[in-house]
Amino acid sequence: MGYLTMSDGTQLYYKDWGSGPAVVFSHGWPLNADAWDGQLLFLAQQGFRVVAHDRRGHGRSSQSPDGNEMNTYADDLATLIEALSITDATLVGHSTGGGEVARYIGRYGTDRVSKAVLISAVPPIMVQTPDNPDGLPLAVFDEMRATLAADRSQFYQDLALKFFGANRPGATVSKGVLDQFWAWSMQAGLWNVYQCVSAFSETDFRDDLAAFDIPTLVIQGDDDQIVPIRNASMKTAQMVPGAQEAYYPGAPHGITATHQDQVNQDLLTFLKS
Repeated sequence: MGYLTMSDGTQLYYKDWGSGPAVVFSHGWPLNADAWDGQLLFLAQQGFRVVAHDRRGHGRSSQSPDGNEMNTYADDLATLIEALSITDATLVGHSTGGGEVARYIGRYGTDRVSKAVLISAVPPIMVQTPDNPDGLPLAVFDEMRATLAADRSQFYQDLALKFFGANRPGATVSKGVLDQFWAWSMQAGLWNVYQCVSAFSETDFRDDLAAFDIPTLVIQGDDDQIVPIRNASMKTAQMVPGAQEAYYPGAPHGITATHQDQVNQDLLTFLKS
C-alpha cells in the first residue's frame, strides 16, 4: 500500500495485496478502493495479486483541481499499472470505474491486459443524446449536481438507499453497508465529485468499447436504480464481441456488497477460464 505521484503532482493512493496473476480494480462514484474489499480479500486468498486505487479526488488521493474527467482517470490508471510493473492483468470496473476501464483500453490498448470485467458499469453512454435516445435526460444529472452542492451529506444518505436497493420491499441491507457508503462518499472532495458527474454521465465510451479485443464479462443487477441495465450492460455486451453476460434478478447497483459471494464466484470462474 502507498502513494504514487501523477504527472501533475496528484497523489494517488493504492493498495496492493497478495501475489499471483494481477487483478486491478476501479471503483464507483463517489467511493474509494475500500468498496472493493470484499473482492480483494477473497481473490487474494485464492492466489491472485489484487490492486485497487482511490480515484483522484476520492478517498485518500489528492483532491486535485484539474483532471476530473475520464481521459485523466485512464491516464492515472495507466501510470499505476506501469509503476507497479503489472502485465497480463484483468481490469475490473464498477459503475464509473467501468468507464475508467473502458477509456483505459480505448487509450492504451490491451498490451498489459488479458481480460476485462464491467460491473454495473456506465458505458456505452448514460446521458440522452440524439443518437442515444434511451439515455437519461441531462436534467437528471443537473439535479444531482444541485443537490450535491446544497447538502452533499444528505444526498449521499439518500443515494445509498437506491444504490443498494434498500428502498425495495423486503430488502435486508444492513445499516453498516449504508453507513460505510456515506463515510466513503464524505471522504471525496465536493469539487471532484461534482465534476465527476459529467465524466460518468456524458462521456461517450462507444469507441472505447470497439477497442476491446480480450475476453470480457459484464455483470449487472436487473433492478439497478442508478445505471439502467438496458442502456448499459446489455448494450455493452452487444458492442464487445464474445462478451459474457451475468444478470442478477432483482439485484441493485451495489451488487459487489449486496451479492458479494455471487460476484466473487463469478469473478473467480472468469479469471480461471
